[in-house]
Amino acid sequence: MLERYLRPFESGRGLQDQLHEQLLSALLDGALLPTEPMPSSRHLSQLLKISRNTVVLVYERLVQDGFLTPASRRGYFINESFVRQRVRMRIQPDPQRLFAASPHAPNWGARLQHRPSLQPSITKPRNWRNYPYPFIYGQVEYDDHVAARWRHCARLAHVRAHMGHWVDDQVMHDDDMLVEQIVQRILPRRGIRACPQQVLITIGTQNSLYLLAQLLGRPGVVLGMEDPGYVDARSIFAMAGCQMLPLRVDSQGLVPGPHLHHCDLVFCTPSHQSPTNATMPVYRRMDLIERARQHDFLIIEDDYDTEHNELGGNHPALKSFDSSSHVIYLGSLSKNMIPGLRLGFIVADEVLVQELRALRRYMYRHPPLNNQRIMAIFLSMGYGDEHARRWRENLARKWQRMVRALRTYLPECHYVEQPGGSSLWIQGPDALDAWELQKLAARRGVLIEPGDVHFLELAPGVARPTQYFRLGFGAVPEDRIDAGMQALGQAFEDWRQAHDHRAARPAPQAADA
Repeated sequence: MLERYLRPFESGRGLQDQLHEQLLSALLDGALLPTEPMPSSRHLSQLLKISRNTVVLVYERLVQDGFLTPASRRGYFINESFVRQRVRMRIQPDPQRLFAASPHAPNWGARLQHRPSLQPSITKPRNWRNYPYPFIYGQVEYDDHVAARWRHCARLAHVRAHMGHWVDDQVMHDDDMLVEQIVQRILPRRGIRACPQQVLITIGTQNSLYLLAQLLGRPGVVLGMEDPGYVDARSIFAMAGCQMLPLRVDSQGLVPGPHLHHCDLVFCTPSHQSPTNATMPVYRRMDLIERARQHDFLIIEDDYDTEHNELGGNHPALKSFDSSSHVIYLGSLSKNMIPGLRLGFIVADEVLVQELRALRRYMYRHPPLNNQRIMAIFLSMGYGDEHARRWRENLARKWQRMVRALRTYLPECHYVEQPGGSSLWIQGPDALDAWELQKLAARRGVLIEPGDVHFLELAPGVARPTQYFRLGFGAVPEDRIDAGMQALGQAFEDWRQAHDHRAARPAPQAADA
C-alpha cells in the first residue's frame, strides 16, 4: 500500500522534505502494519531513483520525531506508542458523520448582520499561474532577485540582536525600525512628511479600509466614490452603512466640483485611478484639498499603484499638499513585490492613528512582527529602492509592448493613454459582453478581468456597462505579451463572429391568431 503514497517529486523543493511528507502521510493513514518493517533504504532509493543517503536521512528524521523505531539488523518499524495513539484516534466519531449537516443547525440567515459573500467583488481563478497569459491585476512575476534578498533578510532577522524586537507580543505597537524606514525612506519619495506617531502598520489596504470604516463609517455618512472605482473600498464602507455618492471620472481621474460638498468622506486613487489608470494632475489635487478644507470632508487617498512612470513626470501624493489633516493616506509595502506578504500602512492625523491603533489591538494586536522586521531590514539595505527601479523599468517596457499590441490586435478598443501603472483599462464596442469575452479568451490561455463590477449600481434594474475590461500585465513575462495579446485578439474575433451571427438571425415570427 505504501507505493500509492509515493508521488513524483516536484522541482524547486528538496527531495528530503517531499519524501518525508509522503512517508509521514502513509504512516498517519495506516498504510503499513506495525509488525512490518519499512522498505529498505536500498529498495526505496531504487524505486524512487534517488540517493540512498536521502532515504536514510529521512528515516532518521522520522526516528527523531518519534514515528519510527530502529531495530538492529531488521530495519525500521512503526513506533508502538504511535500505533496506540492512532488506535485511540480511530475510535473517535466518523468525520463524515461528525461534519454532516444537522436538521437542527442554526438559521444563519436570520442571525447574520451582514452577508459579505454577497458583496460584489473581483474574482480571479486561484490557478491563474497555470494560464500562459494571465492579464490580471495585483499579481507579479516571480522575481529571483527579490526572493534571494528576502531570504537573506529573513536570516538576519533571526539573529539575536533582531529577534529581541519581534519575539514578544507588542500588544499595540509596531516595529520601530520599519516605521522609521517608512518615515525616512518611503514617504519622502511621495512628498510626504510625517512623524512616527502618524503611522500605523496594517495587513494590507483592505485591512486599512476596514479599520477606517469601523471608526468613520455608519448609516447616514455619505462616501463619495469614484465611478468606476475600487470595488473593495465600496463594499467595505457599504457594510458599515455608508451611503454611496458616485463621483465622475474622466481621462484625468476624479473630477472635483460642488457635488463633493455633500460628502463626509471621499475615496480616491489619484496616482493611478482604479481601474482606469488615469493620473490626477496637480491642479485637480490642489482643488480637491482646498474643497476638503473649506467644507470639512475627509479624503482617503489610496496610493495603491504608486506613481512609477518612466515615460512621464510623477506627481507628489495628494497627502503632500495637505496642511489641515484632512487626507488619510494608504500605502502598500508588498503589493508590487510579494503580494502574499500583506503589509501596508496608514498615515493620518495622530489622533486618528491613536484610535486606529486601539481598534487594531482588539482585532489582531499588530501584524506579525517577524515580517515587519524582515521588511525593515530589506528597506534599510536598499533592496526596496533597487526593486522599485527595476520594477519601473520593467513596467515601462511592458506598457509600450501592451500599447503596440492593442493597436495591432484590438484596434476597435480604446484605453486611457496614461503611461505608467501595471494595468490598462479597455473600452470595447458598446455591444461587447466582457464576461463572454473572458470565457472565449480563457479557452486560448488568456485571463482578463471584466470591468462591470467597478461601476456603482445607480438604480435597481439599471444594468452596469459590460463593454469594459482590465488587462493587468505585472504577472505576464515581457516576451509573452505579444503572443498573449494576439490570442486575445483571436478571442475577440470569436466574439465578433458569434455576435454577428446572433444579429443576423431572423426575428421569431408571431403566431397567427
